[in-house]
Amino acid sequence: MTAEMDSLGHEASVKERGLTGRRFIAYYRVSTRAQGRSGLGLEAQQAAVGRFLQSASGDLFAEFTEVESGTKAGRPQFNEALRLCRIFSAVLVIAKLDRLARNVALIAQLMESEVEFVAADFPQANRLTIHILAAIAEYEAALISERVKAAIVASKARGVVWGGNRNAPTAHLDEARRIGNEGRRRRAVARAIDLEPLIMEMRESGKSLEGIAAELNHLGIRQRRGGINWTPNAVRWALRWSADLFPKRKKWNRVTQRFE
Repeated sequence: MTAEMDSLGHEASVKERGLTGRRFIAYYRVSTRAQGRSGLGLEAQQAAVGRFLQSASGDLFAEFTEVESGTKAGRPQFNEALRLCRIFSAVLVIAKLDRLARNVALIAQLMESEVEFVAADFPQANRLTIHILAAIAEYEAALISERVKAAIVASKARGVVWGGNRNAPTAHLDEARRIGNEGRRRRAVARAIDLEPLIMEMRESGKSLEGIAAELNHLGIRQRRGGINWTPNAVRWALRWSADLFPKRKKWNRVTQRFE
């Protein structure tokens, strides 16, 4: 039976009952939120952990998924997984060592926690082996970063422009803005014309702007942008948009709070 526990966050799930073997807590990591939503990478990690648990005759007690960069050490889901491991004497299992982090400091935190852990792709690894491999992974990550920076410098030397071109002409943007504003105005006027008879009927009955707004909300009449959140000011603007087409209609008197 699986249940979501509020104290564990949205990316964690815990099995409450039905466990008979050694308890394992799985920790997964994906690099971006888009990857986390799509399941790319995550499903492969879950499959690797599942195969390991089957061979070890273990029970999956909880699962935690972290969505962020592998070079960042601040991970709330990782810390929560360690906390549960300590509470329930469970073993932390990860699919691959590089999923834990390319960060020696984070590996050190794991080893200092005195939590037993295992990598599904390297179950024979001991603490010293994992620390050495993590140091190598961090070094490789630094090399990749340096290569990318060097490639950017070289491309700039060849004349490649990086980032926005602030000297580009903006006349087309001004025209697009003008067209957009005209379109919004046309839609606002068309909506005001549609509502004119209804608002006129309400105002002739003696309703104030507040009363008209409340009635429009009660009737579920949508505003130009689709919302149903009429205010006195929104009613006033609706009247202004259609004012040119109804020049003889009564105007709102702020002193008497009536249409006259």
